[in-house]
Amino acid sequence: MMRFNLIKRSVYYLALFVSVYAFAQNDFQGKAYYYSKTSVDMSNFGRPGMSEDQKKQMAERMKSMFEKTFILTFNQSESIYKEEEKLDAPGDNSGRFGMMMSSFSGGPQYKSIKSQLLLQEQEFFGKQFLIKDSLPKLNWKMEGETKQIGQYTCFKATATKTVDAADITSFRRPSDTEEKEAETTKEIQIVAWYTMQIPVSQGPGDYWGLPGLILEVSADKTVILCSKIVMNPEEKDVIKVPSKGKVVTKVEYDEIVKKKTEEMRENFRSRGGGPGGGGRR
Repeated sequence: MMRFNLIKRSVYYLALFVSVYAFAQNDFQGKAYYYSKTSVDMSNFGRPGMSEDQKKQMAERMKSMFEKTFILTFNQSESIYKEEEKLDAPGDNSGRFGMMMSSFSGGPQYKSIKSQLLLQEQEFFGKQFLIKDSLPKLNWKMEGETKQIGQYTCFKATATKTVDAADITSFRRPSDTEEKEAETTKEIQIVAWYTMQIPVSQGPGDYWGLPGLILEVSADKTVILCSKIVMNPEEKDVIKVPSKGKVVTKVEYDEIVKKKTEEMRENFRSRGGGPGGGGRR
């Protein structure tokens, strides 16, 4: 048994050495397809007098808005991460709330490991922004656990991250107690699974900085899972650096979003309603 494990480990490290050598070539490119799902807190949500059926329909509409697919195109030093384009289903109409939520969809995101640069095009309520900042750094802790994701052996890493407590995924009518105890920020735990069989320091969204491609991330209410990887496709994509929009830092952009979100919450509260519904009767 010991000899079998030794042979198995030797084969793994040989495969890893071959992978590292292959990825050292300057012209390689890969594509990773991710499915992102964000849970939405529906408690205390919706306008007064809404039936359970209406709440259920609203929850289904919101569910589709928070389940998306993305493509990460990467090489050894840079990547572009963007939502996969798809046609809306016939008759799919989420109304005013759907149009509002589309304003929170991020544009193409570029990460350069070499220059430690993050660029992201973002349209927000009709205005075009270009978020330009240094790559966000997480203090990753290697946990020593492994698991298999498809054909890849993955290693677990964890980190903590401070985020805005009033994010759009908790878009609901807060209770009086919650308003009094509202926090501006909160700390969340990030759990990532990466594979050294693809030794690039890339991953979905803001996540990077591990000695292999990140295939899975759990962060607060969001889970991102890699569903497919294509290495060295016959037709390589150009990793285009985003350039459109008013240049702002991540902090400046978050402040713009925060102010607009608070404004919309106030409007909803004053109308006595939630998304998709009219005012008080």
